[in-house]
Amino acid sequence: MSSIFSKIIRGEIPSFKIAENERFYAFLDVFPLVPGHTLVVPKKETDYIFDLSDDELSEILSFSRPIAKAIEKAFPCKRCGIAVIGLEVPHAHVHLVPMNSADDLNFTREKLKPTQEALQAAQSLILAHLS
Repeated sequence: MSSIFSKIIRGEIPSFKIAENERFYAFLDVFPLVPGHTLVVPKKETDYIFDLSDDELSEILSFSRPIAKAIEKAFPCKRCGIAVIGLEVPHAHVHLVPMNSADDLNFTREKLKPTQEALQAAQSLILAHLS
């Protein structure tokens, strides 16, 4: 059975795409911890991030780097944090989160519920800084 991320990648579920190549897809989390929270997923459906090949594991970080830099420019933050939780969706992914404190990566707190307009604005801000 396809994961929700596979359905997003195939366009069956709409997303606010940030970047894509032949192996990875990045899009805004629609229930972010903070505005700009972005998910990066491999297109190949793999449950656990450490089940990715060495090349895929390296490449997901290389693919994420310019997105993280764009997030840092788009949102006032000290840095873009990265987290791998892997419990909520059975499809490997990394979270890129603009952060000013460690609490910005606290996945136990209540998530935001931004409007479609707020998500579009966040997407536009990140894309404006993505080279």
